[in-house]
Amino acid sequence: MAQEKEFQEKIAKLGSLVGNLERESDSNSTPAARELVQLLMEVHGAGIERIMELVFESGAHGEEIIGRFGQDPIIRSLLLLYSLHPDNLETRILTAVDNVRARLRKSDAEVEVLSIHDGVVQLQLRTSGHACSSTTKNLQAIVEESIYELAPDLASLLILAPTEEPASGFIPLERLLKHPIAVPAPAVHGAEVEGAD
Repeated sequence: MAQEKEFQEKIAKLGSLVGNLERESDSNSTPAARELVQLLMEVHGAGIERIMELVFESGAHGEEIIGRFGQDPIIRSLLLLYSLHPDNLETRILTAVDNVRARLRKSDAEVEVLSIHDGVVQLQLRTSGHACSSTTKNLQAIVEESIYELAPDLASLLILAPTEEPASGFIPLERLLKHPIAVPAPAVHGAEVEGAD
């Protein structure tokens, strides 16, 4: 676990350093440094891709090993970095949703995939109806973490919060009218009492 966290931190730092290189365009060394990083990425990517091909060519056992590569947190990050993960984006998102469902059930919540299209993912979070806004935000954060763990390469993620008032389809007549209906007061018919003046 510590090794995985350390690796993730190094990947994040690598991304940050590459971003810094892109921003520092006024330096004379920037084009050379950018070219060096790009060349290293290409060489490493080609090497990792060839390793994957050789493992795959070894037959059914190789396919099983590649599947394990895709599940290992450290190797998975590396494969994603080079766009070599054995599972496509949709499969990884569906796996992440399945993985997080058990945690959500403990909070009487569930998540549903509404759409996955061109790297854009839309999910619906549902709770028991008794969840406060902070609980809902915590549940959304749990879902988001699970999705990004397996699919950091998605374009965007939208997690729709549960609606506070489920739509029943019934709309009171008063809400449809521009002006409320005036209800006439009931007529009072009194009986005449003899002797009353």
